[in-house]
Amino acid sequence: MDEDEFDAFYNASFRRVCAQVYAMIGDSDEAAECVQEAFARAWAHRRKMSSVDYPEAWVRTTAYRLAVGRWRRKKYAGRVTDRAVGVRTVMPAVDETHVALVAALKKLPEAQRQAIVLHHIADLPVHQVAAEVGVPTGTIKARLSRGRTALAALLADEAPGTALEGGVR
Repeated sequence: MDEDEFDAFYNASFRRVCAQVYAMIGDSDEAAECVQEAFARAWAHRRKMSSVDYPEAWVRTTAYRLAVGRWRRKKYAGRVTDRAVGVRTVMPAVDETHVALVAALKKLPEAQRQAIVLHHIADLPVHQVAAEVGVPTGTIKARLSRGRTALAALLADEAPGTALEGGVR
């Protein structure tokens, strides 16, 4: 199909295909955009379009598939990324105490930080933290003790007068 034949095909078919796709999807603007995209793809392959028995059907099918693809992307774009959860989680507002705690935790050695987070934030018992980390329970107890001491000093230095109520367990 040369350029003149393609132009004639486009002029003869565009409105009809738009009306057909609109009838299938129910959105005239979306139908026109998808048909336009389908014709652009047909233009890119216009030499091959000569061998297609029904080029209008090819354009209509391509436009419909584009519309379905757009619809799916829109539908799934609003979905929760973790499908197992099923509900969007709303993050609570972060207060100064939380920011200070996170900043102090970053300054601890990784092993102490890991033990404190698993025990105090994830609420795991000492034996379960030990099993998860792969060290004896005595090692976890030592890391917790050293980590708490270091964390208390860091929090006292960074935020005088804003000690955690009841301290860190």
